[in-house]
Amino acid sequence: MAEADALLMIRQEPTLRNRVLLTVLYGGGLRISDVCGLRWRDLTARDEAGQATVFGKDGKTRAVLLSAATWKGLLALRGEAPDNAPVFLSRKGGALDPNAVHRVVKAAAARAGLRSKVSAHWLLHAHASHSLDRGAPIHLVQATQGHASVATTGRYLHARPSESSARFLGA
Repeated sequence: MAEADALLMIRQEPTLRNRVLLTVLYGGGLRISDVCGLRWRDLTARDEAGQATVFGKDGKTRAVLLSAATWKGLLALRGEAPDNAPVFLSRKGGALDPNAVHRVVKAAAARAGLRSKVSAHWLLHAHASHSLDRGAPIHLVQATQGHASVATTGRYLHARPSESSARFLGA
C-alpha cells in the first residue's frame, strides 16, 4: 500500500482518539498489543517530539521515538488523564481492546475507500516498508519494531526497478 493511502486514512478520521490511534500505529510502527497496553506513564517528551516505552512481544522493552505531529496529537488527547491511565480509552473508560482497534482501523480504511484487507498489522508493515523506502537504515527499523532478526525486517525491502546498487560503485 502506498504511503499516501495510509496518510489519507489518518487524515479522514473525524474522531481525535481514533486519529491519534491510527497515527501512533502507523507513525510509531507499533503492534496492536503495544497500543492497547500503552499508558501515559510510558510516554516522555523529547524536545518538540516524544518517546514511547513499549513493553512488547516476548517481554522485550523498546523505546520508540514519535514525531512532533504525533506527540502533539497525544497531548491533545490526554486532557487531565493520570499517568497510570490507558492512552487509548474505550467508551467504558478502560483500555481499548484489540477488537476495538480492529474496528477503528477497518472503519477508517472504508472511509478512505481502501481495500478491505487493511488492518492494524497492515499499518505496521506499511511503517516498515515506507521507512525503508525513504532510506531508513534497516537496523533502525528492526529496533523500532522489535524484530529479533534483521532478516524479519528485510522482508519489507522491495526491489526498485529504477535503482541499482551498481550506481554506488565507481567501476
